[in-house]
Amino acid sequence: MGLLFLRLTGSLLLLYVHGLPKIVHFTDELAHIEDPFGFGPWMSLLPAIFAEVVCPLFIIAGLWARLACVPIIVVLLVAMLVVHADWSLAEGQFGWLLLIIFATLLLTGPGRWRVTLPARGALA
Repeated sequence: MGLLFLRLTGSLLLLYVHGLPKIVHFTDELAHIEDPFGFGPWMSLLPAIFAEVVCPLFIIAGLWARLACVPIIVVLLVAMLVVHADWSLAEGQFGWLLLIIFATLLLTGPGRWRVTLPARGALA
């Protein structure tokens, strides 16, 4: 039950605080997003949207949860170590806590309470 709580709260926070605003205010985000590697705003925003909107949905369901944690962790590491490298620990605490949550889920997996897909042979 604890991993379900961690999956739900971490994913919903990431989705609500970071993911959904990027979709709702897409054009504003595109104009203001940091481009730390010089790939352009589209190539900076789209991976962030994937990591902050699509991946949390998989984690909430418990489907491919470990795999879904990887893009989130990568985006958080880039944000904390490259984009906001000048932030103090206090300024970046939300990002670091999200990183701890999703790294924990990467290590533990989704737990018992999750959506399961039928085996391939079961559909034949």
